[in-house]
Amino acid sequence: MTVTSAGVLLYRTDDAGVLQLWIVHMGGPFWARKDEAAWSIPKGEYVAGEDPFAAALREYEEEIGAPPPAVEYELLGEFRQPSRKVITVYAAEVSEDVAFVESNTFDLEWPPRSGKIQQFPEVDDARWFPSDVAETKLVKGQRPIARRAREYLLTSGG
Repeated sequence: MTVTSAGVLLYRTDDAGVLQLWIVHMGGPFWARKDEAAWSIPKGEYVAGEDPFAAALREYEEEIGAPPPAVEYELLGEFRQPSRKVITVYAAEVSEDVAFVESNTFDLEWPPRSGKIQQFPEVDDARWFPSDVAETKLVKGQRPIARRAREYLLTSGG
């Protein structure tokens, strides 16, 4: 059975005309000292029968700590990951500033085999990056999302 995930990719164009993408740094001890290939779009899993767009909005709010912007979203596409997970991505242009507030948390035995369970934030940072920089920061399986966003915006005039 295919694992499905849905997420939101916010974008804007800065004063110099540079496309910027809003991405999140994954939380927890594995990602703590990593930067390149350690970022993601705000996303999360959903179950069969659940509306992927509703899931994407829910996951954004859980990972950012604030509701997603009330703007028009467009389906950017589905992206198969190396893990075989399929991410459905919805993109939206924002003119208002968005901010990272606080992520939900997850439990993890840390240090490994210690028997001690600790809580870690799912996301520990979120920022705007120029799309070419964002592409290198995204985990490798999500880099096609940044490329598709650029292509989409060039062809749609967005």
